[in-house]
Amino acid sequence: MGKLKTFRKMWSENPDKLKQKFISDFSRLKISHIIPDKMFLKLYYKVIFGRKLNLQNPKTFNEKLQWLKQYDRNPEYTRLVDKYEVKKIVAEKIGEKYVIPALGIWKQFDEINFKDLPNQFVLKCTHDSGGIVICTDKSKLNVEEVRRKLCKCMSRNFYYQTREWPYKNVKPRILAEKYIIDETYGELRDYKFFCFNGEPKIMFVATERQLEGEEVKFDFFDMDYNHLNIINGHPNAKTIPEKPVYFDEMKMLARVLSEGIPHVRIDFYEANGHVYFGEFTFAHFGGFVPFEPEEWDYRLGEWIVLPERK
Repeated sequence: MGKLKTFRKMWSENPDKLKQKFISDFSRLKISHIIPDKMFLKLYYKVIFGRKLNLQNPKTFNEKLQWLKQYDRNPEYTRLVDKYEVKKIVAEKIGEKYVIPALGIWKQFDEINFKDLPNQFVLKCTHDSGGIVICTDKSKLNVEEVRRKLCKCMSRNFYYQTREWPYKNVKPRILAEKYIIDETYGELRDYKFFCFNGEPKIMFVATERQLEGEEVKFDFFDMDYNHLNIINGHPNAKTIPEKPVYFDEMKMLARVLSEGIPHVRIDFYEANGHVYFGEFTFAHFGGFVPFEPEEWDYRLGEWIVLPERK
């Protein structure tokens, strides 16, 4: 409690000076665990956007994501962000053919028997974002390097990074999945649909994710696949990604999976004539990445109808 009192005092006396300290300390998780959720969200929002977070009457998409993190705490969301448990739910709702096959699930790294895995596979942690290893040739896999990465991921709670509470109680495990790549493009493109009470209204395509030395590219589209003038987190691709063959099928699946949820992003892959489910994301970039132009932050915000506060 002493650290928290000191932090509150610094905030009240010199919030501008605290901004840089907050960012640097937060990145090392020095203070994240002791700050209450609402205080954390207000401070981090002020640091990123330069204005107060309005939780009483939120207007923008990013503001409403903070409201949802604070007040829309459906226990089912925890299962939906668990990368293993969600497979069962998706299979029941839209069919097992859309689920990337699991090759194994382990509570700790040393339980993995790499001899039992195929030459190509993907390893990921069930409880976080970014804890992923892509193996395209097992004979070249540096097991010790993989151990260091995954053990580090297993020891952290992703909830504390942006207070996305569904992740807080996900059981940390390591999941192996079938390796998939689309032979048409030589990469696995992400198709990410922003859904509002069961209706997809906007989406973006993530390309160049697997290109070494290249930043991933985001291109936004409406539901008729018209390219939109939006920059959010990453630049547009030099060449606009062509419409996926199964675009309409992905829209239909997104409707089914997002039904009854105020807002969620539903991700898919299209590879070699097949659609695969990716993940549920309840807070795109944690609600802390601005849109350019800013009007899109307000437009997406209008599409979120907040539920009754709990």
